[in-house]
Amino acid sequence: MTNSWARWLASNDSARYQLSRKQGWNAFVSSGPRDDFEVLTRQQMGALPADHLEDYNEARMVWNANLPTVKTAQLAAAYGVIDQVMASGRRDGDRLRGSVVIDAEPGLGKTTIATRYARDFHRTVYRRDGPKTPDGHQRLPVAIVPLSAGITLKGLNQQILRFYGHPAVDRASTSKLGALAVDCVTSCQTRLIIIDDLHFIDFRHRHGTEVSNHLKGLANEMAVTFIYVGVKLQEKRFFDEGLIGEQAVYAQTSRRTTRCEVAPFAIKSEAGFRGWVGLLRALESHIKLVDAHPGMLVDHAQELHRRTQGRIASLTNLIDRVCYLAIASGTETINSELIAATTIDNAAQVSSATA
Repeated sequence: MTNSWARWLASNDSARYQLSRKQGWNAFVSSGPRDDFEVLTRQQMGALPADHLEDYNEARMVWNANLPTVKTAQLAAAYGVIDQVMASGRRDGDRLRGSVVIDAEPGLGKTTIATRYARDFHRTVYRRDGPKTPDGHQRLPVAIVPLSAGITLKGLNQQILRFYGHPAVDRASTSKLGALAVDCVTSCQTRLIIIDDLHFIDFRHRHGTEVSNHLKGLANEMAVTFIYVGVKLQEKRFFDEGLIGEQAVYAQTSRRTTRCEVAPFAIKSEAGFRGWVGLLRALESHIKLVDAHPGMLVDHAQELHRRTQGRIASLTNLIDRVCYLAIASGTETINSELIAATTIDNAAQVSSATA
């Protein structure tokens, strides 16, 4: 008997995208939806050989763990802000563009918002202009640059060059690295750069000030729009560049950037509860369990909000895990007992204990 589930996994297993490299980003942008499949009945599952059943369950776990991105009110609002800022991206290269700062607490989908917007933008540019520039270079409409703790000016330039796969990333001088980064962006006609985890920069420290000033310099030299992503950047004084008092009004960053907040789901209002239920309904329709049914998540809307505090990252983690328990235990549905038995991230667990 041919193991169709092993074949499905060979083509549809978890993708190990490394978005901080052009190869990984292009793979992410080029990826399509997974091949759908019918949920087997208990009788059909019972007729499968043991290894086929194991692979079938693994296929369902992969499917359930990769929930769709739902266009929530938060996502739509963030896209609206980015669209407005991107209007300046149509300026000629001699004119300065604005930047977006997606600034919010952890677990609210900031990076997902940025990468999904960037993927749509990349695909649109490819559709219009093709994969090659007029000079024959690979066209890379988008670059992703994640930062790490204690990032320095040299480290920032190296991260940019690593995305493009430049061979001089580890041997060029600090000043040369900056010039090479500008050259890569220009040659590949990059138009949107995401700087992720910006909160790792201490804007009151010398290195943080250097990086902040360099980012402003890159914005002057590169004909691109920047999307900065970070946690509590306003509190970390990103917008006023670490300056205090009267000096803060001279900070260029605050004039050049537009803050985009992302809020957790709140269910005290009718509109908020309706949005939360709409999200749960969209997610539950994706789940593959034998006894899955409409309302499987919606019926537990209040409890799911208490457990996750309306944070999308905590919610998707909980759904991944409760689906695993439903398959592993043979329950094959989501009920209050399984939700109660599901572990969740520490922050959500601590918060739900006091809710």
